[in-house]
Amino acid sequence: MPRWGKWSAGALVTGIVGVVAWAGFAPLDKPASREEVFEIPRGTWARRMSGDLVEILPHRIRLTLGRNDVLLLRNLDEVPQTFGPTVMMPGQSFRLPFEMAAEYSFACTAHADGQMTIIVDPEPTTPWARIAWRWHEWREHGQRQHTNTTT
Repeated sequence: MPRWGKWSAGALVTGIVGVVAWAGFAPLDKPASREEVFEIPRGTWARRMSGDLVEILPHRIRLTLGRNDVLLLRNLDEVPQTFGPTVMMPGQSFRLPFEMAAEYSFACTAHADGQMTIIVDPEPTTPWARIAWRWHEWREHGQRQHTNTTT
């Protein structure tokens, strides 16, 4: 391998190690809000009644304690919507804070199959947990960007 190739490989490895070290040891920024907001748009029920199997909320929502551990649902539809034991009237919001990492299942009339799962991950306090959290956030952000450009 030529000398410049060894230098390039060394620089690449050093860069990768630096990025991983930053991801593990840099503190996480405090979020402006710990709420993860989802809206049930106007006309959802009417579209569903006309046979359109519109999916307006994800089947699985992932939250992280200390980061985005409050689910906020807004019913912008003309009819009441049910989430778990709560009935949200048109124009109402439902705020659900989570305090324990776990997987939760709820009945949800905004879904065609009537179910929604909320996964609450523990707060990423160790370096490896921060690396995993940042990796997951980066992947989720990329998937949301791809979904937004294809719809």
